[in-house]
Order: sequence, then structure tokens, then C-alpha cells
Amino acid sequence: MHDYAARLAAEDRHYRDDTNVHSLPDIFHYWSNRYVRPKLEAFGFSTPEEMFRKYLDQQFQRHRNQSKRFVSFGSGNCNMEIELALELRAQGHSDFVIDCVDLNPSMLDRGRASAAHREVAGQLNFVRADFNAWTPEHEYDAVIANQALHHVLKLEELFARIKSSLQPNGSLIVSELIGRNGHQRWPEALSIVHEFWRKLPPSYRFNRKLDRYEEMYLNYDCSSDGFEGIRSQDILPLLLQNFHFDVFVAFANVIDPFVDRAFGYNFDAQAQWDRSFIDAIHQRDEQEFAAGILKPTHMLAVLGKDPSLPTLCHPPLTPEFCVRDTSKVIAEPDGSRDAYDWHSWPHSPQAELDIACKRLDIAYRNLKEAQDQVDQRGEMVERLMTEVEERTHWALRLKKEIDDYTGLDLHLQKLNKDVEERTAWALKLNDQSADLNAQFEERTAWALELDRLLEARTKQMRQLAADLDQLAWARPLDRRFHKFLTAAVNALRRLRNR
Repeated sequence: MHDYAARLAAEDRHYRDDTNVHSLPDIFHYWSNRYVRPKLEAFGFSTPEEMFRKYLDQQFQRHRNQSKRFVSFGSGNCNMEIELALELRAQGHSDFVIDCVDLNPSMLDRGRASAAHREVAGQLNFVRADFNAWTPEHEYDAVIANQALHHVLKLEELFARIKSSLQPNGSLIVSELIGRNGHQRWPEALSIVHEFWRKLPPSYRFNRKLDRYEEMYLNYDCSSDGFEGIRSQDILPLLLQNFHFDVFVAFANVIDPFVDRAFGYNFDAQAQWDRSFIDAIHQRDEQEFAAGILKPTHMLAVLGKDPSLPTLCHPPLTPEFCVRDTSKVIAEPDGSRDAYDWHSWPHSPQAELDIACKRLDIAYRNLKEAQDQVDQRGEMVERLMTEVEERTHWALRLKKEIDDYTGLDLHLQKLNKDVEERTAWALKLNDQSADLNAQFEERTAWALELDRLLEARTKQMRQLAADLDQLAWARPLDRRFHKFLTAAVNALRRLRNR
């Protein structure tokens, strides 16, 4: 897992500031236009970009009134995807979306800004994802892989996801490197590279990418830190297992180191010797392909799910024929002997030595600048280390002060607890007081009502007393009435008794 994370970081670092990913030397374009283009034109396109456009347009022709969804892996700065969107719109297509998938956020940000500037943002959807963990969210009419698959470690899982998300008539359109892992040469190819390397003047042997002179070509493993060419040799066999090849064009092997970014810029595409040298290497490639000794390292292909369709290719270079048998073991050639063929150079040895010295001087200056930067960064690291030590001492002092205040903190916690308890008691007492106040208010209201009733009764009694005082003249009559009444009652009793 740590190794994988380190590779991811290296991949991000390598492409973060790369604004022109697919730039190539002029000598590459001389070679590809003269030898590769005719192979492609036999199938109706001249460049990888034209192949992508042709087979995307084919999806529109199948179902004219349906919206289309495409996905492009390793879209980087999205330059090609933006051009595809513009060309498809120029052909009258508008109802489509291209998902641009890449790991590097800086490159996707550049693509997003460029798409907005070119007014195709509505057709592009930017997806940051690791190809090894990508999960499709849609079904796709076509999948584009432009120099992306050789960055994928988990090819089996990616191909399974592509296959499951591809529409029944969908296409997987690929431009890819299919040589040895890490873009190394297999031994049978390396020996031929060394053969031509000996004819190469010293001024052509300077590696522009790695800033070093290579007396004999070094079979460098590009996958040593990132994902460059991590499983290149497995791409073609796994594609054969998972898909059907509708179109297959394979080319190049020994020619690669001489026209790529590392050494290709040393060649002058207008110079006769340089062109003849490249012509000779290409012809050697073609001879070795026909004999089955070498296998191509590049392919352009259109794949699908229908095995009944014929495979268009240039015999004998079928997909099956171009698979290199990795079980075939050949000893690595020794390139240390006879590094120079002095008689094959276009200039005198002294002129070549002067050119080589100038390039070495440039390399030395670049190295010196790099060393100065290293020294500056070393000084910065030392300053940072000093600052870290000072901050560490400060942190330790702060920790001691915190420890000293721990007892006070505990005391404060106890006080806080007491305050909380007393506050709870006060709140409870307040609740009780509220109840007592309510009862007091009720009883006060009752007492006031009783006082009001007492006052009313008092008034009634006073009125009654006044009324009685007015009846004082009737009291003697009342007594006489009672006297006569009593005598009458007694007379009646005597009469009953008789």
C-alpha cells in the first residue's frame, strides 16, 4: 500500500505542471507521416485523433436521435477531448457528453478552464479518479483510451468495468503502447538498438529528459517510481481475452528511442543523414516484424463485443501475432563493447566531439543550477529544523506550565461542581417559593373575599338592628299577644281533657 501511494504521488508530481503532454520531436513527425500515416489511411483515418472522431461519429450514425455518452481515460489537460467536442458539434451533433477521467486535479482544472473558453463546457464532464479504482456511473456508447492504459496497474478490473458499462454496439477505441513493461526493450530488440546506437554520433546520444549522456543506450525502466508503462506487455493479451478487435494497426519497436522525447530532439528532421538513419531503422523494424523476431510496441485499435465481425489489419500483424511470448527467455545483450562506429557519422570526430562537449556543458550548467537549488533547499531545511527545535522547546515549556496548572484546574472543577449543586438547590428553592407564592396569593384572595362577605353581613346586621329599633312600639303588644295566646291554648287543653 505504501509503494502504491508513493507511485500515485510520483504520477501526480510528474504531470502537475505538464501543459503539453503529447508534444513530440520533429523527427517523430517525419517518421510517422512517412511510414505510419499510410498504414492508418488504409482504414479511413490519418491520426489517432481522426480515429477517435471517426468511430465516435459512427455511434451517432447508428442511432441518430439518441443522446450519446462517451468516456475518455487519461484525458489530462483535455485538449483532445475539447477538439473532439468541437468537431462533433461541427458535424451537427450536440446531444452528447464526454466524461474526462484523470487522476491529476491540476490538469483537470486546466481542461475545465479551456473548455469554458472554447465554449464546450456543456459537453464535457470532468471526473477525478484513479483508473485502478474507477467505477462507471453510466452506460457508454464509446470508451476512449489515448495513451492511458499503460498507466493502469489493475488492468483486469478496469477491462471488466469497461466491458460491463459498454453498450452492446459500443466501441473501445485505443491508442496505446504494448511493448515491454516500463517501456524497456526486450533483449532481441535491445541488441538491434545497440547496433544502431554504435552508428550514432555522440552529439545524438544526449538524453534530453534525464539530462545525461548515454555512451550506450541504457534500457531504463520508466515504471520504477510512477505508473509509466507499469503493465504495458499485458495490455494486448488482456484485450484479446475481453474484447473483439474490429480494427488493429501495429507498428514500431527499435525506432522508439530514436524518435521519442529523450533522444528525438537531437535529430534534425531536415538533414539528409538524420532522415536516412531513421529510414534505415524503420526498414529494419519491418523486416524483423515479418520474420516474427520482433513484436510491435504501438497499436491503434477499435474493439467491441461482436466476435462475428472480421478484424481489419495489415497481415501478418494480427492482434494474436503481435503478442510477445513473455516465457521466451533471451539473454540481455552486452552493450559495453565497441560503443562507437566512427565511420558512420555525418561529421568528423572532432566536430562531433565539439558538439558533444557543448551539450555536456549545457548539461553541466543545468546540473549546477540543480545543485544550487539543492543547496538552497538544504539551507531552508536547516532553518526549518532549527525552527522545529525552537518550537519543540516552546511546546515542552508550555506542557510543563500546563502540568503545573493541573492542580488548579482540578480545584476549579470542584468549585464548578459546587456551584452547579448550589445552583440546582437554588433553582429547587425558587420552585418551592413559587409554589408558596401561589398558595399565598390564593389564600390572600380568599381572605379578601371573606372580608368582603363579613363587611356585607355587618351592614345587613346593622340594617336589621335599625329595623328592630323601629319596631320597639310593638314589643308590649307582642308580650300581651303571647299572654292571651298562652291562655287560649291552656283553655283548649282543659276542654279536650273534659
